[in-house]
Amino acid sequence: MGDIIIILAVAAALFFAVRGVISRGKNGCCGGSVPKVPDKKLDGPKIGEKVVVIEGMHCENCKNSVERQINRIDGAAAKVNLKKNIAVVSMSRQVTDEELIRAVERADFKVVSITES
Repeated sequence: MGDIIIILAVAAALFFAVRGVISRGKNGCCGGSVPKVPDKKLDGPKIGEKVVVIEGMHCENCKNSVERQINRIDGAAAKVNLKKNIAVVSMSRQVTDEELIRAVERADFKVVSITES
């Protein structure tokens, strides 16, 4: 009788685990589908561009989260390339590397490097 209870408990745990994996596959790995981030237009002329290499992005939700956080910076507009794990940030004012790092970390990701292009 004890073996049956253990088998049922393991089967129930396995069921919920598989259901969670399937759900994440449909809605993105980071939980739920997030609407696409609208393109941000810079207020002034573009004065420069930086490429931020980011570690830990896996899905569209990750991409949207990083874009949303960088776009919160005044004078910065981001386009994230998920396949290359980079964000190309156009700037209408000088944006410091520290500002970009803080924005990416707010989205729970890690900056590997930042270069000017």
